[in-house]
Amino acid sequence: MNIHPNLNLTVNGKNIEVPETGQTLLDVLRDHCGLTSVKDGCSPQGQCGCCTVLIDGQARVSCVTPARRVKGREITTLEGLDQETQDSWGTALCATGGSQCGFCTPGIIMRFADLKNREEINKEKAERALHAHLCRCTGWQTILEAWDGYRNACPLPDQENSKRRAEIEGGTPQATGLDIALGKGGFSTDTVPPESLFAVLNSDKEWVIGENLLEARQKAGKIQGRRTTINPEPPIELPQGDWIATLQTHWVDPAYLELDASWCEPNGTPSSLLANGGAFGAKQTSFVQKAAQELANQYGKPVLAQFSREDSVRFGPKRPPVAGGIDANGKGILRIARTPGINESIQRFTSEIQVEEIDIPGPPTSSQIRAAGWAEAAALLSAAKGTPQTITSPSGGSAKAQVTSEGITVSVNCGDPLDETTLRAYCIGAAHMAWSWVTSESLTVDKTGEIHDLTIRSFGITPASMTPPITVIIEPDDGEPVNGSDAVFAAVASATWLAQGTPTQWPTKLDLVTNK
Repeated sequence: MNIHPNLNLTVNGKNIEVPETGQTLLDVLRDHCGLTSVKDGCSPQGQCGCCTVLIDGQARVSCVTPARRVKGREITTLEGLDQETQDSWGTALCATGGSQCGFCTPGIIMRFADLKNREEINKEKAERALHAHLCRCTGWQTILEAWDGYRNACPLPDQENSKRRAEIEGGTPQATGLDIALGKGGFSTDTVPPESLFAVLNSDKEWVIGENLLEARQKAGKIQGRRTTINPEPPIELPQGDWIATLQTHWVDPAYLELDASWCEPNGTPSSLLANGGAFGAKQTSFVQKAAQELANQYGKPVLAQFSREDSVRFGPKRPPVAGGIDANGKGILRIARTPGINESIQRFTSEIQVEEIDIPGPPTSSQIRAAGWAEAAALLSAAKGTPQTITSPSGGSAKAQVTSEGITVSVNCGDPLDETTLRAYCIGAAHMAWSWVTSESLTVDKTGEIHDLTIRSFGITPASMTPPITVIIEPDDGEPVNGSDAVFAAVASATWLAQGTPTQWPTKLDLVTNK
């Protein structure tokens, strides 16, 4: 017997009726309508834009919109746009490299679809509209190039070579193409069997089961975390020495958009946490896959185990904080939060810097996160030279960057480019990530190791309107293709720091004036 009143909604031109259980519009669209283009990257924070839909033609985030408030209104998801519009946006994003993992792009397409229906909407307004979204892969520039390329004759990358280059840069099997731009990347939360149970963590780090995600979250009863007003303090003291430059950083979240999620059949193999992207080296130590497998065996049914954004912040690995110095002879010390494999990673890059691992309370860290440790060492070595240097990553790719008031210019050599559109896009994304890391990203962690910044906007990721123009020069090479974006990341981080006069603390919270 249904004890809940019914709620009537219009979704993509069809009338639907669902019980009113206090659910959000996102819950209705995914759980009741099976519309998987609407993604959950931060629910219920309303801060990443991945769940954006049109309500009476206007873009709104659905994860913080109570379903009862849209009674009698017209809801449109990506699936409800006409095929020509879907294909035109997907083609534009593919042609510029504006979609990599494809998790955020459906929401961005819905935002852009809204804007294109308005009069006098230009690229600057589109850029500002992206403040409602987060894309960690692309660095925004290629997405805005797709805005310009919408409904134009856009040459598409070679599918096979694009895929090969994406896998080299992402470090994991990866697909490219129109379906990816439209959010069909095979994410675990989109492919879960219909008869599955759902598992989320409560405040005691225990898995709570529900028939759907909303029920599991209601049973867990966890109160959503907030952003703190406490200023972060570097957790590691600088080493003593006669240094010409010193560096202190904080914990930094890799901020991948697809949250840790995996489903498993009883006695089966859990689905991948890395559906269509490498999460910048994170997720490799996640306990979610094991939980899905154990819960499926326990309940005798498929189970999807899923992090919330707050869980990802608390339990996901971070970039380890460092404190280091470099002398005039290019010799230095880098003190870093104890992290398995980090010393070996830095030593593969340079033997000029002594590594000291420090035990400090805080969230888990990983040496697998993009260029962890050796990018900081590269910055110190560049500071010793006083000018940006060509940086060669352990994988063999090399890059050199220049940062001025006009923007960021980076040249990269990584063997056969395979597909220049794809390589350029990954390098632009890496350049944005490096700029954002140096100038604005950190997490507040107190002296007991507790994280106080638990929302995705707390990470400090630079939005589209504050990102400098990025120019990528791909050096010709017919050698074996290797990863180039990690070298770009380290080179741009070093050049950004040098351009700002090598202030000790990152984030520098300094902005170079750019002419965009």
